Amino acid sequence: MHGEFKVPGGKLVVVDLDVVDGALRDVRVAGDFFLEPDEALFDINRALEGAPAELTAPELAARIDAALPEGTVMFGLTSEAVGIAVRRALANATDWHHYDWQLVHDGPQSPALHMALDEVLAAEVAAGRRPPTLRVWEWASPAVVIGSFQSLRNEVDPEGAERHGMTVVRRISGGGAMFIEPGNTITYSLCVPDALVQGLSFADSYAYLDDWVLGALEGMGVKAWYQPLNDIATDSGKIAGAAQKRLVGAEGAVLHHVTMAYDIDAGKMLDVLRIGREKLSDKGTKSAKKRVDPLRRQTGLSRAAVIEKMIDSFRGRYGLTEGSVTPEEMARAEELAAAKFSSPEWTARVP
Repeated sequence: MHGEFKVPGGKLVVVDLDVVDGALRDVRVAGDFFLEPDEALFDINRALEGAPAELTAPELAARIDAALPEGTVMFGLTSEAVGIAVRRALANATDWHHYDWQLVHDGPQSPALHMALDEVLAAEVAAGRRPPTLRVWEWASPAVVIGSFQSLRNEVDPEGAERHGMTVVRRISGGGAMFIEPGNTITYSLCVPDALVQGLSFADSYAYLDDWVLGALEGMGVKAWYQPLNDIATDSGKIAGAAQKRLVGAEGAVLHHVTMAYDIDAGKMLDVLRIGREKLSDKGTKSAKKRVDPLRRQTGLSRAAVIEKMIDSFRGRYGLTEGSVTPEEMARAEELAAAKFSSPEWTARVP
């Protein structure tokens, strides 16, 4: 069995192993990480040899930590990352490079249609009819996108939304409200087979699916990291929020989408969203302007240039071919946008 795990912000960990009578056998850990002393690698292998195959990644990490000599130093590697690579080997998880990735980057579309396209394309990946897809959104109008479980009245000031021409829509994933202005927002979705995140905890899958964008941001001079559970942050503040939805199907799929603040009108946002003092204070900030720090200032690039560099970074890592939404997918999405995502029943399903 073979498992791989790219440590977010770190290096690649590779594990090859067998399972005999419910225990790990012939365990071999490798990768492009750095480890001192050299002999610590063999201590890691010995710690995993004979371990019960049902152990979780943290339990495997505890065995490794107990076996490492005092003073061991890991660079780009953690004991839990090794545990995750073991779990991915046991789950027969796939890797990014196993797939032919498709890019969908169409013209501006309505907020309700974007919600519907996410559901339709992810369902197509789950059914095995569509390849794994990176979709970059273009917005036709300003919007507030609330999470699947958020209270509409608690999150949105209806008078403020109407005053600023904001359409309110509810997505199928959890998480918090997103304030969208077409020229100030960068949004993308990943629709991936469930096999890509096998062996990862729900929390670990967030960082795993966005490691590529951290590399893209670093290439633009922005040092960013994942801040659990679902934020991308810098020293200057949060720049993005992620959300996920798991879909069942012949193969299963994960919808992972991210909204990034290229620029932001903090005053307008506070006029539309009911952001309480508690929510701001738990991020260690005093204002929404400090809590969300735009990419425009940090990169000095146009929005289009940031998107282009993100796409180029993904293509350079994993390959990416130009694609499109099929007529059949678009027809289903348009029907769903009208029947579900534009309906007061769905938008206010949590009043």
